[in-house]
Amino acid sequence: MYQTEFLKAIKQELATNASTIEAIATALDISYDAAHRRVSLKSKFSIEETIIIAKYFNISLDRLFAISDTELVTIEKTKHIETEDQLQLYFEDSYNSLLPLLKQKGCHILYSAKDIPIFYNLNGDQLSCFKYYVWLKLLNPKLASKSFEDYAPSTTLIEMGKRLGELYNNLNVSEIWDITSVNSTLKQIHYYHQAGQLKTETALSLCQLLNDLISNISNKLIENSRVFKLYYNELHLMNNNVLVSTPNSQLLYVPFTLLSYYKTDDKYTCNEAQTFLEKQLQNSKLLNTSGEKERNMFFNKIQSKIDALIHLIEAKAQLDFE
Repeated sequence: MYQTEFLKAIKQELATNASTIEAIATALDISYDAAHRRVSLKSKFSIEETIIIAKYFNISLDRLFAISDTELVTIEKTKHIETEDQLQLYFEDSYNSLLPLLKQKGCHILYSAKDIPIFYNLNGDQLSCFKYYVWLKLLNPKLASKSFEDYAPSTTLIEMGKRLGELYNNLNVSEIWDITSVNSTLKQIHYYHQAGQLKTETALSLCQLLNDLISNISNKLIENSRVFKLYYNELHLMNNNVLVSTPNSQLLYVPFTLLSYYKTDDKYTCNEAQTFLEKQLQNSKLLNTSGEKERNMFFNKIQSKIDALIHLIEAKAQLDFE
């Protein structure tokens, strides 16, 4: 029975006039006659062949063989990150995962930004190095007592991060932000300055770089409005989910630890995520079209938060008699 359903699922993925036999022969690298025997149900697909074909045609096996009403989804989990080498591998795996999708015409990214999207923090400047420091410090107990001034990321880590970040430039992207999307970066700067692991002049420099980043995003909103859309949502809490859509497939990234994420191309799950995110868009202000006043109010609120941290750091430096 499963083979009949499996063949139906394969045919649904093919163009109207495409040959199922030829498609299976290509996917499994077998002869036409061998593929014909499987299509005519004279031979059964092996477990290995079933997995190969499912990946080749983007068929969700958990949905195909579901025997109850329980929602089951096949996911892929990124590897554990604790060291700089593992962080570099994370960047490389993310790049290799995204590149085939982003090369497709009509690709679109929908990013629910609880925090500033990670791609903006990979350009190799001092702020991105600080983010590497924070991530690794929280993941690796051996770095617990190390100050930012004593940390220097490797050249290969910086270059791999920049390569991943550059993928994001000039893509068809829609981001959903709230004023609080900047909070985690501000808290990290404040925390490590208070902890004595970030010098005052360095903390102020990071605040200025963050201010510059927000200004660059504001400029991008105006200059690249055709491919970059920024939505302001005051109603929902963002979750850093990323949905990548192409004309032929979708991929959903769901965070589960600081950097690691679950990844799935399950069609039903991606469709549900898209429906939910589109509802968020309906309850959001599209800053591209909301007018200069609305845009300025949004970015001014964020920059006021950065300015408040600058004043707090400067005040502590001047009145440090605790």
